[in-house]
Amino acid sequence: MSFYNKNILIVGLGLMGASLGQALLKRRQYESDFKVLGYARKQQTVDIALQNKIVDEGAANLEQMVKQADVIVLCVPMLSIESTLENIKPFLKEGVILTDVGSVKDEVIRASKKVFGQMPRFFVPGHPIAGAEKSGVLAANSELYDCHQVILTPDIYTQNEAFKVVESIWRFVGAHVVEMSVEHHDQVLAATSHLPHLLAFSLVNTLNHRSENREIFHYAAGGFRDFTRIAASDTTMWHDIFNCNKDALLEVLNAFTDDLDKLKDAISNNDEPVIKSVLSEAKTAREYFTEVLQARSNK
Repeated sequence: MSFYNKNILIVGLGLMGASLGQALLKRRQYESDFKVLGYARKQQTVDIALQNKIVDEGAANLEQMVKQADVIVLCVPMLSIESTLENIKPFLKEGVILTDVGSVKDEVIRASKKVFGQMPRFFVPGHPIAGAEKSGVLAANSELYDCHQVILTPDIYTQNEAFKVVESIWRFVGAHVVEMSVEHHDQVLAATSHLPHLLAFSLVNTLNHRSENREIFHYAAGGFRDFTRIAASDTTMWHDIFNCNKDALLEVLNAFTDDLDKLKDAISNNDEPVIKSVLSEAKTAREYFTEVLQARSNK
């Protein structure tokens, strides 16, 4: 492994960071292979991480942790990226490698350039396509990244060694690593992740307002449960994501609402060919997606 004998610092011990730490320790054969460090604002969070074998060492002292780190993984909310970079900048040691798990890469690039003056050659932006509706250190799942994709978005100046180290960390925890441009990443995630979360939040909110005693939820079936599960996700995180990827999200949201209006008109006008066409095409597309997931899990 290219991160052999390195200190990997996870800044932020929520679902993503805690799951990464737990996955690394679970798969490590010898304690000398590497060390996982953890930072959280609250010492209580660090203590929980230590008790649950999520990190080897940890503290609520950022300076103390950063000075020891060879690799730093930023697992903080999108709108905290810039301030976090500002806070760690004075304590970064020579040869350190930076990466992150942020869902909007353009915001990560913007914040990095503001703090460092340019995109550091040792910073490899990344985004694991994995998650859960639960949040916090106790939501840690050592299998969270297994067979999931991690998108890395380096630029032409990114150090090759830094890229290899970050790539090897994600492969070590079972992820499939792909490379993508920043712009393409943000467009793809707006459609496949950000829009579905927005719709789930919106649907639950709409139905909640239609019934003061929430009686309607007592009669919801499995389809409602499956579709709206993600509406229980961390609200601060998703507020930040919607805000940071606003342009790409609005573009795909406008396309969705246009198609929804067409389907609404078709239902209103009893236009069976249009309704059946939408349902049939959607079913075929979903079956293809199922095949893609199956093929990925078999690799």
